[in-house]
Amino acid sequence: MFSIIVATGKNLEIGQCNQLLCHLSDDLKRFKEITSGHTVIMGENTYLSLPVKPLPRRRNIVLTLNKAISYPGCAMAYSINEAIDLCNKDEENFIIGGASIYRQFYPLSDKLYITSMDTEFPHADAFFPPIDFNEWNLVENVFHPSDDKHIYNFYYRTYVRKRKS
Repeated sequence: MFSIIVATGKNLEIGQCNQLLCHLSDDLKRFKEITSGHTVIMGENTYLSLPVKPLPRRRNIVLTLNKAISYPGCAMAYSINEAIDLCNKDEENFIIGGASIYRQFYPLSDKLYITSMDTEFPHADAFFPPIDFNEWNLVENVFHPSDDKHIYNFYYRTYVRKRKS
């Protein structure tokens, strides 16, 4: 099973210059809590942007087209099919970015964990693919107001893909 976990702005912005758009302390804690003990799949640029490499207490799969590259403590995949083959189909596997990886795995994903920030980021250069909400059931919608650690209001929204009848 593939799940996507992402933080977006109002216009599905996800990053700028290979960095997160902002620091949301509680969201980063939630990311760690949800993904710990699972496999995480990411592109090479996402891996390189991590403050701690590889992510601890997770199986890290790095997807890149460059077969000459290998990162310590990571499984390497050189195609989406190789990444899929490295995953346990009976467990939840998390897609953690970037934009190209999200686009490739979106049609294969059963669940979306979206932290939706209540703001726009006009200088963003990376975006999540458009979401057809007719394909998804909203199963969680939790509001988090701005505070001394969070400059923006945001929502934790979890969607499960509707089953085709």
